[in-house]
Amino acid sequence: MDPHVTPPSGTPGNGLPAGETTPEDRPARLTVGVVGAGRVGTALGAALSRAGHRVVAAAAVSERSLARVAERLPGADIVAPPDVVTAADLVLLTVPDDELPELASGLVSAGVPVTGKLVLHTSGRYGAAVLDPLTRAGALPLAVHPVMTFTGRPDDVNRLAGISFGVTAPDPLRPVAEALVVEMGGEPVWITEEMRPLYHAALAGGANHLVTLVVESMDLLRAAGVAEPGRMLGPLLGAALDNGLRLGIDGLTGPVARGDAGTVTDHVGELGKVSPQSRSAYIALARLTADRALAAGMLKPEDAERLLEALAD
Repeated sequence: MDPHVTPPSGTPGNGLPAGETTPEDRPARLTVGVVGAGRVGTALGAALSRAGHRVVAAAAVSERSLARVAERLPGADIVAPPDVVTAADLVLLTVPDDELPELASGLVSAGVPVTGKLVLHTSGRYGAAVLDPLTRAGALPLAVHPVMTFTGRPDDVNRLAGISFGVTAPDPLRPVAEALVVEMGGEPVWITEEMRPLYHAALAGGANHLVTLVVESMDLLRAAGVAEPGRMLGPLLGAALDNGLRLGIDGLTGPVARGDAGTVTDHVGELGKVSPQSRSAYIALARLTADRALAAGMLKPEDAERLLEALAD
């Protein structure tokens, strides 16, 4: 029997169920290098290692980064960024967004050989064009952004399972980028180059500002005398998030959705006594909420008019 053909039934010689292979048995295994051994880079490197690729080199300076490499990428040599690129078929550039353009041009200026190498960055802000200096030098550019927060904890790698990745690449490389995402356990979602900034703004506005709102609510509840605001908010916010994701604007509840201008007026006044910043944020979000509720037919025009009067600065 051809050793590359999986038997139709039974257990193959490697002891796995029919149709399954070990990572080492799979084709097109790559050597991987990580430039920027932070939370994201080491998590993706570990996921690629699980898929059967071999992480051979990483650039790390701080004690924390060195510890992450030792824990997550134990077979990787600690070397300078140019040496990481030289050693790898697939290079992960997992540095902060603002450093990425300079890194791409700097590698080219240093004469690092990149022809034929897959160079993948994980910035949500940028598409593949930020790697143009490397592309002109012969590299194959991929923008692969995991839509997840990473805390540096051991479960970071497991968090990749089932999440979306925003993928941008030249059309011939799209299958390669999408295949790498699938190998890491994720779901590729195609984002065009020109839509990348809007895509990232939407994600940052939703995730980052959500944390700010939660922390702000907890602080205000403490000021109101609630000893355990997280315990109080948990069920409410969990239900609100679920409603929003499942129902969209139809999941909206509360005084703005009801057109309760008197309650909103009280909120604005009370927040002004405690925190002018909270008052300003409340007004801006309440106006946006009212606009959406009005457009969805949830709010009568006359109620919306009273609400906007209550929300006037």
